[in-house]
Amino acid sequence: MAESQVSIDGELRKLEDLFFVIATQNPVESRGTYPLPEAQMDRFSIQLSLGYVSPEEETDVLSDQMQRHPVDAIEPCVSMAEVVALKQQAAQVRIAPEIKRYIVDIVSATRSAAGVQLGASPRASLAMMKAAQALALFDGYEFVAPDHIQEIAVSVIAHRIVMDPQARFSGKEAGGVVEDILKSVPSPT
Repeated sequence: MAESQVSIDGELRKLEDLFFVIATQNPVESRGTYPLPEAQMDRFSIQLSLGYVSPEEETDVLSDQMQRHPVDAIEPCVSMAEVVALKQQAAQVRIAPEIKRYIVDIVSATRSAAGVQLGASPRASLAMMKAAQALALFDGYEFVAPDHIQEIAVSVIAHRIVMDPQARFSGKEAGGVVEDILKSVPSPT
């Protein structure tokens, strides 16, 4: 995906500039499905857990679907040109060398963290930088701050870490490892 191309039956196909994949996972009734290998998980920029909606929101879901499904009424809220412009603006958000090093130090720390069998790759550093630039843009900043890195670190890194079976059995989770790393790696001022 990062190469903006796929091959199907030996035929190379270029992907459009804004092509991306959103995948969902429902751990319930997962018979016949298998967890993705580490190399494939590493290709997803961010992993989010949505959880349940509030009772009020769930009531709204019921109301919204009494006559028809809301998906049937979806219309574009931005143009392709506006999305491309946002993408270009995000790439222009400044990121100081100290912040880049902070990202690398956090990702590198996953490779030697207790209970981690396989740490995050340099792809995690790239994803963190790009996500932080986008977050800074949406926050109205012209530069990436340490707070941006800290806000997205777990979502960008945790799904890329393979925990040691013994650590997993003792209840240690990848998200907790990243949170511990954030506490131990000094933040640039």
